[in-house]
Amino acid sequence: MFLTRFRVNTARPGARRLLSSPQAMHAAVMSSFPSLLPSDIPTRQEPRVLWRLDHQARAEVLLYIVSPDRPDLTHLVEQAGWPAAAAADPQTPGWQTRPYGPLLDRLATGDRWAFRLTANPVHSIRRTTSEPRKITAHLTPVHQVGWLLQRQEQCGFRILEKRDDKRLLPSGTTHHNKHEHHGDRYELSVGNQQNLSFDKARDPSGQRKGKPVTLVSVTFDGRLEVADPDALRRTLTQGVGRAKAYGCGLITLAPLPTAQQSR
Repeated sequence: MFLTRFRVNTARPGARRLLSSPQAMHAAVMSSFPSLLPSDIPTRQEPRVLWRLDHQARAEVLLYIVSPDRPDLTHLVEQAGWPAAAAADPQTPGWQTRPYGPLLDRLATGDRWAFRLTANPVHSIRRTTSEPRKITAHLTPVHQVGWLLQRQEQCGFRILEKRDDKRLLPSGTTHHNKHEHHGDRYELSVGNQQNLSFDKARDPSGQRKGKPVTLVSVTFDGRLEVADPDALRRTLTQGVGRAKAYGCGLITLAPLPTAQQSR
């Protein structure tokens, strides 16, 4: 497994096109693997190619990729990077790739990490018993947090709770209209909600084929404790939730400051 980071040159027209279309970015990412055919579909038990865009600032966008094979992002450098700088120094091709195995191997029960996840929180609803269920996005932070909390056990981690002296509410949890509000209980924030709508495919003449794809993505930032290392390794290499082809599902870990490891 490999973890790759690529800084997007947002001033370039090619970059703006990729950033405006998850479908185009997905195609560009998948083109980074010479041995991967479009017909190759991973099973639920296999590692897959995951990617995520992190908007650090208006002009600073980072593309992260987790993949079973080492990628070649030469085409992305030409479209959306700094090709002249990359050509001037062969030691810096325009992206950084590191083996992911060492981090995966060192995960142990009780370890604590900071994490980031961009996901597509959805649920299945129906208004009457006679109609089929419909996949619908969670639109409020309360329900989006609840969506992630429901999955933490199967994903192999436990989201850390705030200390009492860090909570604005006495217990960190309130109840409103029969729904539990976790907003002040956990070391977790939700932001960067995006309502995306794009064409999945067009015919050779450029006409739209089928209905456009619509989805809601949000970014979770928080702190977790490893509960099941094997399950967490699967989560890190297979992703969380739906819409993985469109930049959702990739969770990454970062070390906590030493003073916070034991809290």
